[in-house]
Amino acid sequence: MKKLLSGNEAIALGAWEAGVQYASAYPGTPSTEILENFALYPGIKAEWASNEKVALDNAIGASFGGARTIAVMKHVGVNVAADSLMSLSYTGVKGGLVLVSADDPGAFSSQNEQDNRQYARFGKFPCLDPADSEDARRFMATALEVSERSQTPVLLRSTTRLSHSKSVVEFTEPQAREFQPLPKFEREGEVTRVIIPAIARRRHPEIEQRLQAVAEWAESAAINRLEWGDKRIGVLSTGIAYQYVREIFAGYSILKLGMSYPLPLDKIRAFATEVEELIVVEELDPFIEDQLRAAGIKVAHGKDIFPLCGELTLAKVRAGAIQAGVPVEPLPGKVAPLAELAIPSRPPALCPSCPHRAFFYNMARQKRHAMIAGDIGCYSMGVMEPYKSMDMLISMGASIGMAHGFKQAGGQESAVATIGDSTFFHSGLSPLAAAVYNHVNITVAVLDNRITAMTGQQENPGTGITLQGEAGREIDIAEVVRAMGVTFVEEVDAWDVAAVAKTLKAAMQHQDGPAVMVVRGACIFTPHFKPQASLQVDPEKCIACGVCFKVGCPAILKSERIYEKTGKQQTKIDPLLCTGCTVCQQVCPVGAIERGSE
Repeated sequence: MKKLLSGNEAIALGAWEAGVQYASAYPGTPSTEILENFALYPGIKAEWASNEKVALDNAIGASFGGARTIAVMKHVGVNVAADSLMSLSYTGVKGGLVLVSADDPGAFSSQNEQDNRQYARFGKFPCLDPADSEDARRFMATALEVSERSQTPVLLRSTTRLSHSKSVVEFTEPQAREFQPLPKFEREGEVTRVIIPAIARRRHPEIEQRLQAVAEWAESAAINRLEWGDKRIGVLSTGIAYQYVREIFAGYSILKLGMSYPLPLDKIRAFATEVEELIVVEELDPFIEDQLRAAGIKVAHGKDIFPLCGELTLAKVRAGAIQAGVPVEPLPGKVAPLAELAIPSRPPALCPSCPHRAFFYNMARQKRHAMIAGDIGCYSMGVMEPYKSMDMLISMGASIGMAHGFKQAGGQESAVATIGDSTFFHSGLSPLAAAVYNHVNITVAVLDNRITAMTGQQENPGTGITLQGEAGREIDIAEVVRAMGVTFVEEVDAWDVAAVAKTLKAAMQHQDGPAVMVVRGACIFTPHFKPQASLQVDPEKCIACGVCFKVGCPAILKSERIYEKTGKQQTKIDPLLCTGCTVCQQVCPVGAIERGSE
């Protein structure tokens, strides 16, 4: 049968078709939907892990037991998993193990746009680059076969465009199957999966030989495809960039690589000798281009005409082709320039009734007394207007460590670290332990919205519900923090403005090691949130002071009515957006905001 599937859906399907029995991941855009879709198939186990290293470690254990397995994460998540990944390359695998890295060229939802093909070269294991959803489905089976045949982890690299765009996939309707227990565990006669120095030294030359064997296999592998055309120009491309090449360079010769590391250099060299000019089109780093030049293969054009930064587009590839003097077809039809489109700006903002709103309203009032370290999650919006309450933001879990370092280096202001519930379990426990151990006076605000919200409401250890909807064990953050030895632990209602203000001030004044405040309030997109009747503004009371705008709620707007004494526009509340959280009502100095009718 044929069906339109996104790249993420196709990867999940391909994993199930190829017999993957266990999968683990930490949600992160653009990778999240892979495991959400895989979890729907019968006869498998799919789990959210507390972070990406845990996800990979889980997959490694399953692989060593003999199961085919995948670990899934976004590109920056591989940084978290890299410690285990580098050692896994040396130990090798038993059951096929594929690490799916969803890269984000253009940094649409990420703190950088790193090119994770570099990890394959760094770690000495293969990397496959699907170009569409059908590739994504088929390459999963190929990756697992390569993994088992060569006993190596394999990186399957997707990108945002591939992950979220849809194309036709041809497959057989999935049939029911039962979950199969692993066979009795067999210990190795000669231990190689215990990566002590003596084994590592012995394994290194074996890894080099393994990589060479994979490169030889790639020379004739079907995942690398030649498309002969006009030989004046030969274009080498891989991944989603191939889709732009096949359109812009239609009629010319194209070598589509499905494996970007190790490269089939003999195949590429033969292709290069057949064409007059070789052009390399790839997103982000000159990963392939540099390898070809190092191998003595002449490249006429690469990053000299195609951008090094950002996602490729048809327009960018066409501009590069024109710069290289390649005759290409003009774009069909006339497209109106974007400058003529009156598109209003829409900066990111916390949703109406977001449980983080009262905290950042209060944090903004205290920021002259504090340095504020932020973290990755919805609460990253604290850096935006009207709060502007975030001074540093690096990576998941880094807020507590940065606040710690600031104070220990002699910071005179209070140091406040904001972190979410999912991020706390991801990588907040270790830095908090260090702060307790070193008796550092910092404030840690755990903004517990009962879900992993920014990536689309995935469960986490604090919710107690597993990826496949089973009841797990809910871990109470406050209890964990107390067990770690924190002497100031307060839980507060996220929508109680006065209580949040009082707790924040007390935490910032605490002088017996770290103070932790757990700000509890469910994300509005979860079943835990209970909407109330919307609020409205009494125009007879509103003095157009603008205090309500300081809570940063998208439901609060300027009305057409004018307050006569100042000539300023009064406030109104959009009843379609307001869910009645009352934060604006609590801060209004004249009581002009009241509950509307049910």
